Parts: sequence; C-alpha cells; structure tokens
Amino acid sequence: MPGGLDSHAALCRSCGVIGTELLLLLLLSLAQLAVLLRALLRRHRDPATRLAWVLVVMVIPVFGMIAYLLLGELRIGARRLNLVQQIARRTPRPSVVEPAAQLLAGSEYSAPFALGRTVNDLPPTVGNSAELSSDENAAVDAMVADIDSARHHVHFLTYIWLDDNNGCKLKDALSRAARRGVDVRALADALGSRGFIRSNHWRELEEAGVAVREALPVGNLLWTMIRGRVDLRNHRKLLIVDNDTGWCGSQNAADPEFRIKAKYAPWVDIMTRWKGPVVRELQYLFVIDWLAESDQNLDYLLSERPLPDTDGTIIAQVIGTGPALSIPLMSAVFCELIYSARRTLTITTPYFVPDENLLFALVSAARRGVETTLVVPQRNDSRIVAAASRSHYRDLVEAGVTICEFRPGLLHAKTMVVDESVALIGSANLDRRSFELNFEANVLFMDSEFVRQLGVRQQSYIAQSAVVGPDEIADTGHLRHAWYNFMAMIGPLL
Repeated sequence: MPGGLDSHAALCRSCGVIGTELLLLLLLSLAQLAVLLRALLRRHRDPATRLAWVLVVMVIPVFGMIAYLLLGELRIGARRLNLVQQIARRTPRPSVVEPAAQLLAGSEYSAPFALGRTVNDLPPTVGNSAELSSDENAAVDAMVADIDSARHHVHFLTYIWLDDNNGCKLKDALSRAARRGVDVRALADALGSRGFIRSNHWRELEEAGVAVREALPVGNLLWTMIRGRVDLRNHRKLLIVDNDTGWCGSQNAADPEFRIKAKYAPWVDIMTRWKGPVVRELQYLFVIDWLAESDQNLDYLLSERPLPDTDGTIIAQVIGTGPALSIPLMSAVFCELIYSARRTLTITTPYFVPDENLLFALVSAARRGVETTLVVPQRNDSRIVAAASRSHYRDLVEAGVTICEFRPGLLHAKTMVVDESVALIGSANLDRRSFELNFEANVLFMDSEFVRQLGVRQQSYIAQSAVVGPDEIADTGHLRHAWYNFMAMIGPLL
C-alpha cells in the first residue's frame, strides 16, 4: 500500500512537470507567434530583411526573439522619436538668397536634387564655393585656422573624437575661441566618442566655456536597449563658423593613424570647406541635433539672411538623413544619382553592403554603358562587411563594373561622382547602417570645376588600388564564396 501511494505521488509529480513544460511551450509558441506577426506587419521593411528575421525567429526562437526585439526595429525610443520629429517640424529652414530650382529645371540631374529636398525640405542653393582638403592633417589645420578666426560662434559635431594630435588640436582651438568670448558648442556622439567624453579633455572644454553635449546619450545600457537601440548613432561630421564657413565630410576628430584601429591605418578621409548659402543648411543640421540634447533656442541663426558668395558657381544642397525618417531616403538619393549617370560613375566607400535597389542601380548603370567604378578598401576593419561586400563582386564584375580595392590603408572617403558634373560627398556609406540606423550629413552639388577636382582625388585612390577581375573571382574557393554569401544573407540583420 505505501508503495502504491509513492507511485501515485510520483505520477502526479510527473504530470505536474509535463503540465509545466506544456505551459512553457505554449507560452513560448505564443511569444514566437507575436514576434513573427510584429516582424511581418512592420512597415517600411524590405522583403529580404523581413525574411531574414522571420527565419531567425523560427529556427532559434528564444535567441531570435530577443535579437529581434533588441535589433530588429529602428527604435530610437518613443520619446526621442517624438522629440526629433517635433524639432524638425518647428525649426525654421534657413533663408535662401535664391533657390536653384529654376537653374536645375530641365537638367538631366534635377531628379536627385528634387528627391533630396524631400528629406529635410532644404532646397538646392546657388552662389556657393568650396575647397577640397589636400589630406587629413591639412583638413584639421584648416579647421583650426577657421576656429581661431571665429568672431561670433563655432559649432562642432563629430562621431569619433580621440585624444590624439588632431583631436587635441581641435579641442584646444575650441577652448581658445570660448575663452575670447566666442559662443562655442561641441556635440560628440556618446558611443563613438565615449573615451574622450570620459576624459579630462571633455572637462577642460567645459572649464574653458565650451558648451558640450553628448549626442544620443546611452546612460544605462540595459534600459537603453529596452526602450530603443544603442547602435543608432550620430555619424555626422560638421563644423560651422560664424554662419559663414562650413565643413562637411568623412573625417572624425582623429589622426589618420587612428590609434583605436591602428592596424588598418592610415584612414584616408576627405573633407570639404564651404562658403555661401549652403553653410546655413549645414547649420540647420547642427541646430536640430543640438536641440535634441539641449533646450537652447538657436532659431535666430537660421533666420539671418546669408551673405551670397559673389564668386561662387556651385549649386549645392544639404541632405541629412537618420532613423527618425519613415523610409531610408539616403539609399533612394544614392539610387537616383546613379540612375542619372549617362557616361561615368565613380564611387568610393569603406563599407559596401547595398540593399537590392542600390545593387540593381549599379548593375543597371554598367549594363547600359556607363563607365562604372567602385573603390573600396582592400583590408576592412569589419570582417563581416568585407565578406558581405565581396559576395556582390561576381554580379557587379559580370555587369561591367570595375571594382578597385585600395591598398595603402582604410579608404574612409565617401564620394560619388557622376559624369564629371554632379557629385555627393559626406558621412554616409553605401550600407544599411547609413541607410537606416545612423544620422548622416551629405552635400549634393553640381559644378564642373569642383566636381572635376573631386574626380581627380578619386583617380588618385584608383591609382593606388588593385583591380578585382573575373580571374580573381573565379579563383575564390567554394568555402570562401559560401562564407561571403552567408555574411551577405545575414547583412539585413546587422
């Protein structure tokens, strides 16, 4: 009899365990279904990305659900999204001396400018002039000279700020300007510049009177990941001095030796120095980024009438994209510019992980007879990006695209030149991170002489590159091709 009771108790315990397991399985299945529905119903997600996330959630449910909730959506947090969109709505657009729309009317390159205007409602401007920095150190020296000549205000925004030679040069120049009574504001990405922000250099800026802010502060990492995504960053690189001079490009506040990733050095960047009405559009991007981290009103800087540059011949327009936009317009602008090409198209980018639209645009350009050249680093600081990039080489080369791998270091310049007539330069890469996750700043411009100068710089990169031909692609082993394709397949998840 006692044995019978023990057996009965054991049976009950077994039933209880089974019941608990079935309940947990049911809850897991319901959670999995909910996440799958969320992935399927989410707007503005391309099919490849949607399919990739659905497969991950189905094949590895627990990890997949957690990964999707943390990384699968472009969440900057409801409060932050609300704030950014409100700021964009209420901040006045800068006064423009004369819009360039009528000059572009009928031009074969009018479409990229028209699409670019829909991003920030910033029109193309006329009467601009620009200079191209000769190298990375020369760019910093010229920026320091502009800061030292400032009379009213200096606005500086960077993604990565290092306490190396160039980083400290810029820090010291900003401090000098603040001490002589210039209004100086410095904005650095909280993640990209975290070491600098935690250092004595940041405190020295504050002590000198520089108003400093962290862009997209992280705070508590776990809470940040719950309410948004920690990898949505401000990737812009801007300097505006006295509403008169503006800088835009790819260079961080750092030496080309780039100490934190020295094995890939030198980092080869490009910066442009602007005069004319387009400077106010660069100012607009800084102002909306500043207002997101400060309640200080800077609208007066946008309402001032810009002084026209009488020698300027460049039509230029600022395009500032980011995760607050409902659709990835940076990719759309790239595609529109590629489709406008009639004779030549040359692109330099460190990170090439195109979406389907961009890949099709490049292939189409080459197949319709456009001399298309893509320049990327031979050694990339991201193995995943390098592999994903190479997965597209076969399709591009077969279509007629010339692929050049830059040998001396990490080519970090982000440029696109079309027909030696129109070009785009700035901080955005040809990858999904720049298309969807980062706040980026680019200048789209049309001028035969300045575009020619940029084209000459691109040719200097090509001269230091190795061309990837059909033989090199054919010699790649099956395992390596499988690795490249696998990285490209998971690219939409990154």
